Amino acid sequence: MKNVRLYMIFQWVVFLPIILPMCIIFGALYGVVQMVERVIDQIRVDIMPSEQNQLLH
Repeated sequence: MKNVRLYMIFQWVVFLPIILPMCIIFGALYGVVQMVERVIDQIRVDIMPSEQNQLLH
């Protein structure tokens, strides 16, 4: 039977409730920032006239 390290179990029990919500919150915020950047880039592509469009008109 493997030696169970009680101190490590104690650390996981204590810190998991702190770390897990932080990871979820920061992951969600990172996802929001990434999506906003993609939307802004798509707006630039759709609205800003490119050189090719200017040459055609």
